[in-house]
Amino acid sequence: METSAFLIAGLIVALIAVFTVVRAVRIVPQARARNVERLGRYHRTLSPGLSLVIPYIDRVHPVIDLREQVVSFKPQPVITEDNLVVEIDTVLYFQVTDPRAAFYEIANFLQAVEQLTVTTLRNVVGSMDLEKTLTSRDTINSQLRGVLDEATGKWGLRVNRVEIKAIDPPQSIKDAMQKQMRAERDKRAAILGAEGQRQSQILTAEGDKQAAVLRAEGNRTAAILQAEGQSRAIDEVFQAVHRNDPDPKLLAWQYLQTLPQLAQGPGNNFWVIPSEITAALQGMSRAFTEVLPPSPATVEKPSDDDMAAQTADDTAQAAQAAAAALADAAKAEGVTTPDAFPSHPPR
Repeated sequence: METSAFLIAGLIVALIAVFTVVRAVRIVPQARARNVERLGRYHRTLSPGLSLVIPYIDRVHPVIDLREQVVSFKPQPVITEDNLVVEIDTVLYFQVTDPRAAFYEIANFLQAVEQLTVTTLRNVVGSMDLEKTLTSRDTINSQLRGVLDEATGKWGLRVNRVEIKAIDPPQSIKDAMQKQMRAERDKRAAILGAEGQRQSQILTAEGDKQAAVLRAEGNRTAAILQAEGQSRAIDEVFQAVHRNDPDPKLLAWQYLQTLPQLAQGPGNNFWVIPSEITAALQGMSRAFTEVLPPSPATVEKPSDDDMAAQTADDTAQAAQAAAAALADAAKAEGVTTPDAFPSHPPR
């Protein structure tokens, strides 16, 4: 009995010794810290690694994370300067720099940071209207960070960044903003369309202007060249006429060729024959009826005289018939002639 009692007592002592050793040895992970109280008073802060404490005298508090932490707060209603309620969702980036102050200066630093963020956000946004609130996120973030960093410094915290994740205005304001944006886009589209049409019309007018200028220059050059050509042609004809010295017989024949063209128009029911044409016809008839002087061929070939005389008579008769037909046609259509055609031109 005594042996078993001593055995049980030794086992209990061994368990107590093992438990005491376990409580005396504390291992702290990297980037963590633990506060130690001795007899209810702060004693020290355990750094990462293996540390020894006095069991049953020293009290080791839970681990405090020294890494940068990210906390997303739920959306908070905030009233703007123009009395509109918007829901703002914030994200906070902070880090514990003093484990002792974070544990002893504030009871719950996360809750404290959240409430401080909400109150500061309401103060900052309350001095802005809705439009400025939507377009001034950087300003709001910098103001929040400054206030939070200054207030949380004594709590052993450092606020690195404060970001506004979302700003949700009321649904009616969203609808009005969408209509406004749609109207602005339609306005810009109409302005761009008008500018494009204006540029198109300007370019078209410039092109028409240049085309008209080039066309006018081409017409002018063509007219100048045509006038020069006609001038040269007239000059050549004039020089040829004077150089060849035409007699009245040739002029009479030209009158006869030109005379039918005067009556080719459909409305030429009345026309006047100049007196020069009558004189030309008389001269032509006289030229055909005159006896041509014998040529060397006729002297050598007396047998051809009869043929030449016969040809002259035929030509004279044809000219006389043409003059008579012309006179009859003129009388039938009421042509006024200054001089009458001779019925029998002299031979």
